[in-house]
Amino acid sequence: MTKYSLGTSLLQARNLQPHSLEAAMGWHYIWLTTICIWLLSLLPWRNWPVTPDILLVVIAFWSFHQPRRMGMVAAFCFGLTLDVHDAGPLGLQALLYALVVYGTQLLHRRLARFDLLRQAMHLIPLFVGAKFVTVLVGAFLMSAWPGWTWLPGILLTVACWPLVGWLLLLPQHRMDDAGTGIS
Repeated sequence: MTKYSLGTSLLQARNLQPHSLEAAMGWHYIWLTTICIWLLSLLPWRNWPVTPDILLVVIAFWSFHQPRRMGMVAAFCFGLTLDVHDAGPLGLQALLYALVVYGTQLLHRRLARFDLLRQAMHLIPLFVGAKFVTVLVGAFLMSAWPGWTWLPGILLTVACWPLVGWLLLLPQHRMDDAGTGIS
């Protein structure tokens, strides 16, 4: 009898409710936002050198917050679709997306300690390094160095992290406000 009451008290002591982010962000919301941004990425303005890669930010954000629902396979597949769409060397965008997702999941514990702005500061070396690797691979495949025109675009991509993160976390903030009675 004491064993049963001890087990019951342990279950009551633990918070068995899902995390508010997990409850607010179902797989429908994650995939809907990712696919909508992917469709926007198919527009021709994405090929300008200074344009930020918002799809990369969204995929990295979801792989950080929901690693079980957005992983390297999904990032690689989205990258392949962009490679096919751009008619460039097959696998460069896919490699970039997979490297960023891997690095984001590797830095998960560190990034969880900071707010969105400080997370962006920690992600600068990851995004620049991953893009540099893909630029080197692309330069090897095409036998031409593209220069440093890609650097402002990737820095602008990292600068979009706080805004995109804030927008993607809006449903969580609404649920938190509804629970406290704040409108």
